[in-house]
Amino acid sequence: MTSDAPLLIDHRGAVDWLTLNRPASGNALNPALVDALAGYFEGLPDRPATRAVVLRANGRHFCAGLDLTDTAFNPPERGPGPLWDIQRRIARIYPAMRRCPQPIIALAQGAACGGGFSLLMASDIRIAGESARMNAAYLRIGLTGCDMGSSYFLPRLVGSSLASELLLTGRFLEAERALATGFVSAVVPDAELATAAASYLDDMLAATPMGLRLTKEALNHALDAPGLEAAMAMENRHQSLLALSEDAAEAAQAFVEKRAPQFHDR
Repeated sequence: MTSDAPLLIDHRGAVDWLTLNRPASGNALNPALVDALAGYFEGLPDRPATRAVVLRANGRHFCAGLDLTDTAFNPPERGPGPLWDIQRRIARIYPAMRRCPQPIIALAQGAACGGGFSLLMASDIRIAGESARMNAAYLRIGLTGCDMGSSYFLPRLVGSSLASELLLTGRFLEAERALATGFVSAVVPDAELATAAASYLDDMLAATPMGLRLTKEALNHALDAPGLEAAMAMENRHQSLLALSEDAAEAAQAFVEKRAPQFHDR
């Protein structure tokens, strides 16, 4: 992919490094970037060789939100039909991030606003640079504070009290508070974000491929499960399936023999 593409995809073995590449605009979401993100994440279920994804951005900011300078997303004449089409076009991204079986590690520096904040929320693990600050900016541009999954993701990630504060005010969540509230797993100097992701990737890739995929699936299911029994039914299903796999047998034997396992996704 050319260096001037809005989204850069670097396939590094079992890990895809996905880079938002509109630094001059703070990586704001324009039509080309939106479509590239949606297409990429929608295609991941068919790419089992990719076991994890790192989502990051070039430049000072992670993602400044919707590119309001682009008339395709901010038309001078507004009508319900075109605006609904725009809304649905952008909204493809976030369910696709949750549906894909690969865990997503997001690395954020600078501003992550609006739809950029939702990119973080829809990821599985978030690491913030010291400069990171994020908000649901919609309320500040005349819209409801709940958009692009924020009303779903944020209460589940930080609880209803902080979610209400952020969504009802449009205030920024700074890196240190994001760490204190559990929204991010770590805060590191901006220049060390990629290095910080390495240990998480090492642990993920040490698991069986199917075990990693089904862990994300079970977590997604449990978030919306009506109770403990429903969540455990999914866990029982997954564990029973995995126990029959060759990789599970190899993991057990490697544990007994005190050696590193060799997995073949079977």
